[in-house]
Amino acid sequence: MNSQPNRRLALAMAAVTASGFVATKAAAQNFPERPIKIIVPFAPGAGTDAMARFMAQKLGEVMGATFVVDNRAGASGAIGTQAVAQAAPDGYTLLLVASPFTTVAAALPSANYDPLRQFTPVGMIASGPLVWATSSATSIKDIKGLVRQAKEKPGALNYGSAGAGGVNHLVLELLKSKTGTFITHIPYRGVAPATMDMLAGNIQLITGTIPALLPFIKDGRVRPLAVTSAKRSSALPDVPSMAEVGLAGVDVVNYFALMAPAGTPPAIVNQLNAALNKTVVLPEVTARFKIDAVEAAPGSPALLGHFIEADYRAWRNVVRTQNLQITD
Repeated sequence: MNSQPNRRLALAMAAVTASGFVATKAAAQNFPERPIKIIVPFAPGAGTDAMARFMAQKLGEVMGATFVVDNRAGASGAIGTQAVAQAAPDGYTLLLVASPFTTVAAALPSANYDPLRQFTPVGMIASGPLVWATSSATSIKDIKGLVRQAKEKPGALNYGSAGAGGVNHLVLELLKSKTGTFITHIPYRGVAPATMDMLAGNIQLITGTIPALLPFIKDGRVRPLAVTSAKRSSALPDVPSMAEVGLAGVDVVNYFALMAPAGTPPAIVNQLNAALNKTVVLPEVTARFKIDAVEAAPGSPALLGHFIEADYRAWRNVVRTQNLQITD
């Protein structure tokens, strides 16, 4: 048998592989050569948008590059997220993700993206808890009292979320699954209208970010019951964690991170990650995070990947356990 054709084919394939490696290495060495786009899958003015614009400015200063924010709102964040999944994996299109990245994918069949297979983790930016809250006019004083009332009168307590499938909704379902309670879920178009309805006495419970609820906590109209994380928040030092109230398994944080399309070259991902890790610990950045009641979370792409996988799988489990059937 003549082995020459096979040998020539092997040499040709090796040459193609080598040329591809050289091209990828050259692209990484010259990166970035043009502006980097950060897609935000929500409308301008939202918390995720504000974080993206702040980080775009600071990352640009650290890298000596230009970052631009592109809002692609719609379908609970799925439209912008799908756009990044389909973008060229060259490092010039990134996605600013928050908790809906995993909760929506876990809860809504129509999300039509895979957070584990269609994206490459770049790095975590920051994270912080939500806070369980009730109107000061209710008789609910703490989480134990909330659970007791929910068991005594199943369905009598009404809980408002920022929308079905979001973290505010699924954290309720997680609590219900852990405590064997039934609390009525009422979805709103955002936490703000849910908060107003709670103050008006139409619903009894919400969870929200600490900055969103802090003005009402300070003026006494809202009573914080617990933060959703395993430890207390420095923004609400007198409010217990879920672990402290006996619910260690109900540990939820809202996070901000950067993702790239799957297949983005590791050299470019590592370059972006190094710049991100430098940025999130800058004094002016940590000061801004403190206002937002989140903490800097520098780390490797692999660390973010592990977090995203664990978060997504945990929410999928909640959706299955609670038999949630969510449609748009």
